[in-house]
Amino acid sequence: MQIAGPGFLQFLHGVRTRGFLDYAGELWRKHGDVFQVKLGPKRLIFAMHPDAVEHVNVSHRQNYDKRASYDAVRKFLLGDGLVVSTGELWRRQRKLMAPFFTPKGVQAYADLMIRDGARLVERWEALAGDGAEVEIAEEMTLVTASIILKAMFSSETMESIHQMKDAVSTMITFVDTQMMGLRLPVWVPTARNRRYLAASGLVNRSISGLIAQRRATDQSSWPDDLLSRLMKTRDDETGQAMSESLLRDESITTFFAGHETTARTMTFAWYALAAHPQVAERLHAELDRVLAGRLPTAEDLRQLPYTLQVVKEVLRLYPAAPFYVRDAVNADTIGGFEVPPGAAVMLSPYYTHRHPQFWDAPEVFDPDRWTRERENGRHGHAYHPFAAGPRICIGNNFSLLESHLLLAILAQRFTPRLRTGFKPRWVMQGTLGFAEGLPMTITAR
Repeated sequence: MQIAGPGFLQFLHGVRTRGFLDYAGELWRKHGDVFQVKLGPKRLIFAMHPDAVEHVNVSHRQNYDKRASYDAVRKFLLGDGLVVSTGELWRRQRKLMAPFFTPKGVQAYADLMIRDGARLVERWEALAGDGAEVEIAEEMTLVTASIILKAMFSSETMESIHQMKDAVSTMITFVDTQMMGLRLPVWVPTARNRRYLAASGLVNRSISGLIAQRRATDQSSWPDDLLSRLMKTRDDETGQAMSESLLRDESITTFFAGHETTARTMTFAWYALAAHPQVAERLHAELDRVLAGRLPTAEDLRQLPYTLQVVKEVLRLYPAAPFYVRDAVNADTIGGFEVPPGAAVMLSPYYTHRHPQFWDAPEVFDPDRWTRERENGRHGHAYHPFAAGPRICIGNNFSLLESHLLLAILAQRFTPRLRTGFKPRWVMQGTLGFAEGLPMTITAR
């Protein structure tokens, strides 16, 4: 069956004039849950229905992998890190790393999340006193970068945290432009290429230096952080440790995946609370009742269900990764339509989470969707902010714990307010964000 969709030039014009995010939504409403774009000899197939999410990620996952669509990410950012590795390497690395990211495993990092949240409270107290406006995305990126660097490397100096955060941000921006086809060879001395090479060099030298320092000392003196755990772990079958290059790639991957999406989730949470004061009022009431002004502990989170419901609704309506790709390695059929080998299948948390067959009033921000009763009655793949199946993001438990704690710590003390008259414009540049940022004033409750 022929798959409906625009032609190549029409697609490019739509993306240029309306942006990828909005234009993909227009095409979905026009063509239905499965449609294609022919990009020369290659097909880009959009699949929005929860059944397609289950098909690609679970029941027919053997037909899909992360291949050509991720080449730029592999080459310029993550190497053979878990997010983009494939085949036997991915299976081995996933098995080695999975115990560190279970719901129980991530509890080891709760105390440092709480500590860094408390430090941000001190900073925001000063900001609330002078009425200064801040870029809330930068505030959230700094705290999540600090948390993951401490969890990963025991990095404590703000200078090292700023340097690593800025360098990885430069690398991410470079990869985004590479994936959009704006490609001059990296050896051409353009300003963009020079910035990338400097950032990549700093990141790789920093991580290699940390690994070398650990190797030069007795294991008994190593800090109990994720790098030490990765260096100590051994493959059950071969007894081998990770290679130096894999340790470096997994370290970069963990930092990239461990702060970028959580920072955006927290940024979007402040926007949602500012835009929905009735939700903020219920959230504050729960926090005041349970915490009474003190810092939360990990054990307190069980008594803060509405706080978690707010996080889950942010992830539904504003998923940090609004699209993700799986490359077809075998011929397949999705929803009655043929998928040839080599086609790129674009799945969309952003639009699956807005599918009217599975969500009542899907554009409305409603944390009550996440009561146990309503959640249990929903299609199992109508919600996939961290992807799904065996390749679900390994850091999902870390991110949920971090978001739950940070929201509890900060929302009981502060109410960030949008600049009067400011209307944010949502865009997708690899991840979801605001075209002009999100300026807010920190206000004490």
